[in-house]
Amino acid sequence: MSSPKTCALLISTYNWTDALRFVLESVLRQTRLPDEILIADDGSGPETRELIDAFRAKMPCPIRHVWQEDLGFRLAAARNSAIAQCRSEYLIQIDGDCVLEPHFIEDHLANARPGWFSCGSRVLFTRERTKEMFAAGNFTRFGVFSSGVQNRVNVLRISWLSRFLRERYRARKRHVARGCNMAFWMRDLIAVNGYNEDISGWGTEDRELEIRLKKFGVRRQLLKFCAVLVHLFHEKRSCESSTRSREILEQALASEQFRTPHGIVRE
Repeated sequence: MSSPKTCALLISTYNWTDALRFVLESVLRQTRLPDEILIADDGSGPETRELIDAFRAKMPCPIRHVWQEDLGFRLAAARNSAIAQCRSEYLIQIDGDCVLEPHFIEDHLANARPGWFSCGSRVLFTRERTKEMFAAGNFTRFGVFSSGVQNRVNVLRISWLSRFLRERYRARKRHVARGCNMAFWMRDLIAVNGYNEDISGWGTEDRELEIRLKKFGVRRQLLKFCAVLVHLFHEKRSCESSTRSREILEQALASEQFRTPHGIVRE
């Protein structure tokens, strides 16, 4: 089974340049660099553009900054705009506050299989550990016994165990997708027309996409102990649109359709 020949790294961001800097620095430390970086920007100010321009000079792969006007939290639309510019056959998606373990991209590609999409492993930093890191100005190494690390078992990277568990771990749970660490074949994303842009505000866009991918026939695998990233602490966003988001989620579950009309291509 052949791995994807090309891959893109999609990073979503909004006005947090300190975090985005650490994310981009972690990309530079990857054992396998992406072939392109797509930054889905939901309306950040000029500081974000300046940071991205600075990294263009030292990043070995091209960076495309896909910006949209700030009209509220429109993550689905921002990601779709970036996906529309992807030139690779495989896409790995993270958030702009998620720092990558050095084997992150290598791990995702090693587990890429036709007919599957992947959800990687996530480590959470506490508020205190995140503050310390920003104060120091660098991302310090961490381990299972480091302070300020939550769900610390996820720190472990055990490739053979991850392969054993990827079809078994939480296999019966209906919705587990987290948009901060997912990977897809581009042909599958195009087939379902990407994210549903009817979902705005903090919501369920990742789980709704998971439902439609499954209806299309794409299966989910969880890469426990593999494809690890660190999610920096931030305050939880407002759930003001959660009722509407849940309605859309229920509609996706009840429908036989896998393709949203309000996605990458407006139909």
